[in-house]
Amino acid sequence: MKWTPANKVLIQGISDPFGHHYSQRMKAHGTNIVGGVSSGLGGETLGDTPIFNLVEEAVTGVGKIDTTIIFSPPFEVLDAALEAIEAGIKQVIIVTPGVPPLDMVKLVQKAKITGTLVLGSGSQGIIMPGRQWLGIDDIQKYQPGKVGMLNRSDRLGDDVAYHLTAAGFGQSLVVGLGSDGILGSGYEYWLEVLEDDDETEAIVIISHPWGSIELQAAEFIGAAISKPVIFYLAGLSAPLHHNFDSADVIIAGQLSYAVSTINYQDNLVKTLEKHKIRVAKNLIQIPELVKKALKI
Repeated sequence: MKWTPANKVLIQGISDPFGHHYSQRMKAHGTNIVGGVSSGLGGETLGDTPIFNLVEEAVTGVGKIDTTIIFSPPFEVLDAALEAIEAGIKQVIIVTPGVPPLDMVKLVQKAKITGTLVLGSGSQGIIMPGRQWLGIDDIQKYQPGKVGMLNRSDRLGDDVAYHLTAAGFGQSLVVGLGSDGILGSGYEYWLEVLEDDDETEAIVIISHPWGSIELQAAEFIGAAISKPVIFYLAGLSAPLHHNFDSADVIIAGQLSYAVSTINYQDNLVKTLEKHKIRVAKNLIQIPELVKKALKI
């Protein structure tokens, strides 16, 4: 993983309203955005950012690009990401949510072959407060510090950062893993990154209790992570057997008689207890648990 302020950053889907808005905010904050891609707008500029029709043209125009942030519509994301990979870009952040699962499967397979790091889909991006901002978080709520954050709950990460910062706990590295079911890079990868990061002393995970990847993460923490970890599971107090999937997933499952009977919530809670991993009951409790974990 190589994320530095000098990294050259490309915005794919820069003409998308989100892409337009956040590319300008990131650039004003110091992110080294060297170009954007939007088919049919090649040759135009957004502020002082040149726009290209193709990623290959962008690389020819500005030189080697380190990272791309994709704002393209869901059904265009796979083509956009593959285009970036073919152009030699090794770090791909997919902000767009709702990318078709089979598209993500194809992308993950391609990324493994080419050694490309993919974040998302549905990622809020990456923040190293005071150094680097790549994404759509509320940057004002983050300050440099020693707490690493992994977030699977969209804007809830901003609220957690606000409470941590207010309590005097800044952040070292904040990663939005993505809100969709299939992710380019998951908990295990980023937990290892934070475990090896000298600036990170504690890890906060913001997620929900209804998925298998959280259960796998808890087992991984118990086996491989020595730094203190605090979980905040949004909706943990909700009814145990309520189905929180999106409407289309629930209906598809009912029509195929494939509704899962696995209670991940029960299993996750038991696994967290088994490995003595701290669980915050509410947002306000997170800084308290960080303080206890760091023995301050």
